[in-house]
Amino acid sequence: MVARRRLLQTAALAGGVALLPPSPAHADTSADPEGTLTDLGPASVTTPLGNGEFVGSVLYAATRGLSPNVVGAYDLTADAVTSHTDVPTGIGVWAMCRVGTDVYIGTHSRSDLYRLDTVTGALDQVGAYPYHFIWNLASSPDGKVYLAISEPGRVVEYDPATGVSRDLGVPVEGEAYVRSIAADETTIYAGVGAHAHLIAIDRATGAKRDILPAALAGRDFVASMALSETHLAGGISSNGEVLVLNKTDPADHRVLSTGEKYVTSVLIHDGYVYFAGRPSGMFYRCAIDGGAVEALGVAQPEAATHRLLVHDGRVYGVQDGAIVVFDPADRSLRYVNLVQRGFRAAPEQPMSVHSDGARVYVGGKGGADVHDLATGTSTRLGIPGEPKTALTVRGATYLGVYTQALLYRHRAGETEATLLARTGNQQDRPRDLAYDEATDLIAMTTQPEPGHLNGTLALYELRTGKFDTYRPVVERQSLYAVTCQAGVAYLGTNIQEGLGLPPVTTTARLAAFDLRGRRLRWQVEPVPGAKVIPGLAHTALAVYGITDTGVLFEYDLRRGRVTRTTKVSARGSDLHIVGRVAYTTDGNAIYKIDLITFTISTVVDGLAGEWFGGEPKLALDPSRSALFGLKGRNLVRVAISGR
Repeated sequence: MVARRRLLQTAALAGGVALLPPSPAHADTSADPEGTLTDLGPASVTTPLGNGEFVGSVLYAATRGLSPNVVGAYDLTADAVTSHTDVPTGIGVWAMCRVGTDVYIGTHSRSDLYRLDTVTGALDQVGAYPYHFIWNLASSPDGKVYLAISEPGRVVEYDPATGVSRDLGVPVEGEAYVRSIAADETTIYAGVGAHAHLIAIDRATGAKRDILPAALAGRDFVASMALSETHLAGGISSNGEVLVLNKTDPADHRVLSTGEKYVTSVLIHDGYVYFAGRPSGMFYRCAIDGGAVEALGVAQPEAATHRLLVHDGRVYGVQDGAIVVFDPADRSLRYVNLVQRGFRAAPEQPMSVHSDGARVYVGGKGGADVHDLATGTSTRLGIPGEPKTALTVRGATYLGVYTQALLYRHRAGETEATLLARTGNQQDRPRDLAYDEATDLIAMTTQPEPGHLNGTLALYELRTGKFDTYRPVVERQSLYAVTCQAGVAYLGTNIQEGLGLPPVTTTARLAAFDLRGRRLRWQVEPVPGAKVIPGLAHTALAVYGITDTGVLFEYDLRRGRVTRTTKVSARGSDLHIVGRVAYTTDGNAIYKIDLITFTISTVVDGLAGEWFGGEPKLALDPSRSALFGLKGRNLVRVAISGR
């Protein structure tokens, strides 16, 4: 064995097969043979709500990301959730509206329309559509149901009287999203993005006109909407504005500013426009006929309010696992936890997984489940957002959180995570985190908000807390994977910039960013036609990456070129190097790549991991004796040998 190791090291130094540094023999730190799988139970259990609708004194609220998703009936009189109805298809519910005593429910991925008869409790599928999302639903006074669809952004009408769906077409050619919708006796209003438009569609003729005021040109979305007999209110992204517009004379309008980034929901009630902002989680209102914006309070800091409703004179906000109740009579604001009142919690589709050695963090909607490996128990770490990536440095775990590309820190034993920094620069989704010991920097890569250009590299200095953002780093691409060594951040990119924006480049790149000089050193296209490099890892002599198509490449740092490639699987994800081998997953299997011979073996198969968005993840235990991933929606530990 010793002779063989020396031979391989000599070959590497001579420009031969491998680019791995010498390493001493090490003992197997795992008691289990490689491939031994231990099921640790549900990875992330939560109750993320997407929308709600009142029928009488019962709030029907629907979940997203669960399996199956459910509509829970919260009876205000009983102060309890009295029933659940399973929604058999789709990965979540964003869209709901009411016609009489029927509640209509729109799912996404797949996009189906259901009718819940609240009298009998029967749920029937009444429509199916070949599009990615049903973002929103609205009912007209005469009982038609209108669907806001993506992608592409379009409007569909469903007639409950005939059971027929009618495609009303694309309001704005080239735009991917209809995010909000409303309808009155004569007109359908469609809120469009990723470049904001507000389209009024004549219900009789189908004629369309854009009534978005010129002052709002260049915004991202008309993301939420509400109607009264006389006015329309729209929440505008991404500058936290509210449009209040006279329906008969669109030139008669006001734009309200909040200092927020998003207005997640709006409501017109009793002469006021009510709305909810984010990131603060603040509730606001403003009189339709003028006056200043009033801040009404924050019931749950930074929480997103997905829908505002009115019942019995009070304003209700639907949040994740809870509702917020504002009473205009006494200006009180009350937080009502629906899980405590019987709303069913269930395993969700996780978004990230990370091990600090003693614990495993599984990120999802509204926070992360933290699994204690010694006791086998888990606790919920609430974070107002979605942890997309995590990293532990010197006993503290850092989490990159969507939206707004936030950086949080959590230490074991703390009940809450601490917000450290906001990336800004129109950034949305953190993609990866890495630590560089030479500079004591944490590097975070991000993807911009829908419709915006250029991802960023954000750098956090642990000693000082200084946070710097660099944009662009690689022109007209998002930054995805990152690995750091010796003062250099190696970056893997994604040709997709903000969602809804067609890519203008064709091939993902590997780039090197000097962390001391704060400049891009070089960039290459390592694999022709690759759209994303989701995983990177390094040795002293090489950077290894894997593409969205499952191609592993080796980039020789001395020669400045790709020296080898091999096809691992149909798709790529996280990449980890242990000794002389690398590990990755396609969500169904975990693969081991011998970095000397570039041969591939399967460590474990049949995982069928149910990741949110289908993006598989893989975490390496600091002991380097185990990996963590998903089997279905359960967290699993897989023993590895690292040889």
